[in-house]
This record gives sequence, structure tokens and C-alpha cells, in this order.
Amino acid sequence: MRDIHAATRPHPGSTTLWRLLALGVFAAAAASLTLPALAQGHPHGPGMGGGPGGGMMMFGGSPEHVGRAVDRMLDGLNATDAQRTQIKQIATAAAADLKTQHEAGRALHERGLQIFTAPVVDANAAEALRQQMSAQHDQASRRTLQAMLDVARVLSPEQRARLGERMKERQAMMKDRMQRMQREHGPRGAQQPPAPK
Repeated sequence: MRDIHAATRPHPGSTTLWRLLALGVFAAAAASLTLPALAQGHPHGPGMGGGPGGGMMMFGGSPEHVGRAVDRMLDGLNATDAQRTQIKQIATAAAADLKTQHEAGRALHERGLQIFTAPVVDANAAEALRQQMSAQHDQASRRTLQAMLDVARVLSPEQRARLGERMKERQAMMKDRMQRMQREHGPRGAQQPPAPK
């Protein structure tokens, strides 16, 4: 471990540059670990709702938001009032659990910033944080899967098939939209030409 600590010490005069580089590396690593977790408990992740990729809109937000998302998801599926009530209860409970996990994730992000902006980056602390973030993602993923399975038990096979078709249509629509935006604005992160003077 001594070599890792030695390799993380900035050279004289490059402290600011080193901190910016370390922060950038950490942000990229944290995003790769936590964005999927956020997607699990937040709109626009893979799942049962109506957003891009299926969306997890029904597992995120206030109870009112969850209720509206469930209603939108069930529109056109001939869902009974009893099904709507059961699924709203499932989604509301999952949203509350995932909100708690999301708030815990904020503390991990703050800890990550502390680690990577310290004068000497502690590789052991960074690895421990990575493991905590990974465990948090796994916990959110398990909770989301449980909620999805519970919802699936409430819906009939025909309703699930119809919902799956709608999700595929929505994914195709979002893919087309993203491609159109890339054609019009270029790929994300691409250098834009300078504005005319």
C-alpha cells in the first residue's frame, strides 16, 4: 500500500491540478456506481413505469407523484380499482425505502469528496467507500426488483404483456429522440464550434 500512497502525493506546484484530476476521476467512478442506483429509485431507470427505458417513476417521489405514475402506467390496461390500490401501496412503500437509501448515498458522495480532496488520497478509504457504494446500489436494486415482482403478481399475464409492448414503444421513441438530438446538436461532450463574432 505504501506505493499507492506515494503515487498519490502531488508534485510541488501541482496541488490544484492534482485535486481537480482526482475529483474528476472520483466523480466518474462515483457516477458509474451510483447512477444505476439512482436510476433504480428515481425516474428514468429500467423498470415498470413510463419513462425512458421503462422508467422507475412509480418508485420515486412523493406519494402523490407515485400515485399519478401508477395511474399513468395502468391506463389502458383495464386495471381494476383493487389492482390500482395494491400497486399504489407497493410503489409508495418502495419509494419510501429508496428515498432513504438515496439520502444515505448523499453522505457517501460527501465522504468521497473528502477523500479525494485531501492532501494525500487514502487508497484504503477510497476502496472502502467504493465497497459501500456498491453495497448501496445492490440494496436499491434488490428493493426495486422486489417491488417489480410484487407489481407483477398483481397484474395478469395479459396486462404485463400489454405494458411490455408500451415500454418497447416508449424505448423506441426515446431512442429516436436521442438520435435526432445528436444529429441536431452533436454528441454529448463534443466540441462546439466557436460562436461567430
